Amino acid sequence: MVDSTIIRVHQHGMRCGRSKTEEAIGKTRGGWGTKIHAIVDGLGYPIDFKITEGQINDYNMAVPLLQGKMSEYVIADKGYDSDAIRKHLMQSNRIAVIPNTANRILRYEYDSHIYKERHKVEGLFRRLKEWRRIATRYEKHSRMFQGMVALGCLLLWIIF
Repeated sequence: MVDSTIIRVHQHGMRCGRSKTEEAIGKTRGGWGTKIHAIVDGLGYPIDFKITEGQINDYNMAVPLLQGKMSEYVIADKGYDSDAIRKHLMQSNRIAVIPNTANRILRYEYDSHIYKERHKVEGLFRRLKEWRRIATRYEKHSRMFQGMVALGCLLLWIIF
């Protein structure tokens, strides 16, 4: 399962003098933000994640996250409904469980029973955001915030 979530950047997390794209801070409708793109296994445990600016689309990070990972199905929401992702999944012999967007002309079938398991990736973000340090980004450096998310993922593997 693959998904992403937006993290608001605290005003003290903004850094003067450096490019905001270097620090993975981007302008969104809600203000400055960072986005965590994550991939989880069938039980909801984190496998990999990437940190990007808040305005980066979900489907831009799907293929880099999925490369090198083995699975039979890939479950994602409508934000990942693109021909490029579906082509990548077909080439790697995986089944896409992605609902169609409303404006898609060529409609694809998907298994709605398997799609119900997508709540596990949402549960990952819910559990990560229980830690205040991750829910609101206070770190000025993206390396430090990435380390906090990695520590949170590690604790989820140990605790749950």
